[in-house]
Amino acid sequence: MDRADGVDGGDSGDDVPHEDHGLFGPGSVTWQVMGEPVLIVGGIRALLLQALHPRTMWGTAQNSELMNPDAAWSRLARTVEFVRVRTYGTEAEVERVGRRVRNLHSRLTGLDHRTGETFPVDDPENLLWVHLGEVDSYLDVGRRAGIPLTDADADAFVDEQRRAAAVVGLDPADVPASVAEMRDYYEGMRRRIWACREAREGLWRMFSPAVPRHLLPLKLAAPGVGTLVVATLPRWARRMYGLPGLPTSDLAATLALKGLYRTTRAVPERYRYTPDARRARRLTHEHESAPASCPVAS
Repeated sequence: MDRADGVDGGDSGDDVPHEDHGLFGPGSVTWQVMGEPVLIVGGIRALLLQALHPRTMWGTAQNSELMNPDAAWSRLARTVEFVRVRTYGTEAEVERVGRRVRNLHSRLTGLDHRTGETFPVDDPENLLWVHLGEVDSYLDVGRRAGIPLTDADADAFVDEQRRAAAVVGLDPADVPASVAEMRDYYEGMRRRIWACREAREGLWRMFSPAVPRHLLPLKLAAPGVGTLVVATLPRWARRMYGLPGLPTSDLAATLALKGLYRTTRAVPERYRYTPDARRARRLTHEHESAPASCPVAS
């Protein structure tokens, strides 16, 4: 089977105009998953997982304000906005932010501290590592929290995210299209990654971040949130950071995620979800409620 099947996102053979829902739209597993507040944990988990690829971490640290506590929040806000547009934006909006990111990355290089070599930040290996760090983290946190996803849904989510991979410049045909393929990818990569100094510094700074005055409550919550995020990492990833990789930590993290998800479900939807997520839920409900079209007799 052609692994690029399904990436185009719809039939182009009919002349019926369709509303522009961007990369995903009603009926996608992405829209089902990404709006849930518990996925904030997945987003932070992704950053810690991504940092375990030394070149990815060095390229980021050497070309951004990530290591500058006074500016890191602005960079994080830009990343959150990119994910928002990529998930819910129109095709034109997605192409605009994607083009900006691709152009920026194409001009950046990093220095490999092991070899002294210079490497392009948009090297496909780096881009793929970052992409799958997001996909694995959102899916793992979502399923462990209790978002209702079957194994087929999980595979569909991984497959749908190949469209997101194309936004940053990857060929979707080169990106894992199922949970099993993603698992095999990580098995192959584990021999090539470790926690460099910058990654370890980022981990510990997460427990006591420098925050703007108006976000001071986040600093108070940081130790608890950080502990939960670290516990959600794969055992091998925790060990690379020099932390225990115990099964009991996995169980505790899963129970905490389930409790967090149930707590957010008690919050009214108008407060629980962002405007984009509320719109996606409304469109999905309309999509599911629409009567199936019936063939017209000739």
